[in-house]
Amino acid sequence: MTLRQVAAVVGGEVAPAGGDDVVVSGPATLDSREVEPGGLFVAIAGERVDGHAFAEAAAAAGAAAAIGSRPTALPTVVVPDATVALGRLARHVRDELARRGALTVLAMTGSQGKTGTKDHLAHVLASVGETVATRGNLNNELGVPLTVLRADERTRWLVVEMGARGVGHVAELCAVARPDAAAVLNVGSAHLGEFGSREAIAQAKGEIVETLGADGTAVLNAADPLVAPMAARTAARVLTFGPASSGAAVTYDDVVLDDLARAAFTLGAAGESHRVALRQVGPHQVPNAAAAAALAVAGGVPLAAVATALATSEAASRRRMEVTERADGTVVLDDCYNANPESMAAALDTLRLVGERRGARRVAVLGDMLELGSGEVEEHRALGRAAAAAGVDLLVTVGPLAAHAAAAYTESRGHRGETVLTAGRDEAAARVGENVAAGDVVLVKASRGVALEHVVAALAHDRPGEQQEETVR
Repeated sequence: MTLRQVAAVVGGEVAPAGGDDVVVSGPATLDSREVEPGGLFVAIAGERVDGHAFAEAAAAAGAAAAIGSRPTALPTVVVPDATVALGRLARHVRDELARRGALTVLAMTGSQGKTGTKDHLAHVLASVGETVATRGNLNNELGVPLTVLRADERTRWLVVEMGARGVGHVAELCAVARPDAAAVLNVGSAHLGEFGSREAIAQAKGEIVETLGADGTAVLNAADPLVAPMAARTAARVLTFGPASSGAAVTYDDVVLDDLARAAFTLGAAGESHRVALRQVGPHQVPNAAAAAALAVAGGVPLAAVATALATSEAASRRRMEVTERADGTVVLDDCYNANPESMAAALDTLRLVGERRGARRVAVLGDMLELGSGEVEEHRALGRAAAAAGVDLLVTVGPLAAHAAAAYTESRGHRGETVLTAGRDEAAARVGENVAAGDVVLVKASRGVALEHVVAALAHDRPGEQQEETVR
């Protein structure tokens, strides 16, 4: 697109004068270090960093032009709000690509499992056509349009993860990406402090299927009592997924786990079934894979092709139950990207399973779960009880909220378990190094703000002189 065309779409003016014919031929980015030749640099004036100051660096890296709220060192489309302009441009490109070719947009939201499901789905679709998907979890009002603007005329599938921090957010993201098929994976407690109740979370998540037209497909979790009723909130065709006992259209059954808790299961739909062995760790990956399968089927991919692709799906996003096995036999389960009560429970169950199958001591390094609102203390006490039920032998807590988990763990586990309380990540890294022994299975998990990747880094190598770890996945 020329800057004249961009300006017309977003309602801006080109500065300096005479830059109207500059052509943007590459993706958009907010980061001058990620500019691609011919790309569009989007200058956002944030609370701590003003992107306009980096336009010169973006120009040196090959950016063709910028969008910003004032002129920059690049030919710039000047707008009142660069975030709004970015969304308008993405919607225009999405609609233009769909008009020109066979672009299908598949979107998903949920309290947990979004990124895992997105990674499974992107892998499946890439096996049958050119696919663009959300990177990491860039699922907000900036990440969604940036994902859309990576698509071009070759793109067959566009996979978009959508997050929400309030009612109306998902609807706004759908106005940008306009999905053809959309899934609600589950409704849990993530961001409960911001929403106030799980019912409010359900209201927000369900916006994704309300935006679908009669020619779309709503993919719903038949086993979630707050998701299944969303069928009444959409004009689209409804396709459900869930365990075989749920009566869903796309089902999973006969789940068997190996010694790293990697699941094999039977995937079924419309009287057809296929055995799938996943490479990713944890039984929670089974519903993620089933949700991805349902979205792929909604997009017209045959179930046999879906099953074949799922068997080779690897984690594309870091720190989601990422497994490292050290030379001394210690297994590190790095699930520290984020946390909420439901994902903590799933992670502890995986720790239990791996520990049981390997006959190993179980160590859990658990940090604060943030944004849980008025029930945060009891949620952390419930976490401690869950750790005790999972047979955790050593619980290391990080932060003041997680200390409540330690207290409940001790009450439940008694003398059969040990606890180490730490105030922050650096102290935790030191104490974990002192307490983890060869052959242990160690889970590291907390909300993103606790930054427990520092603990994972401390665990990543064996003692001095020994060989480095082998990354399993």
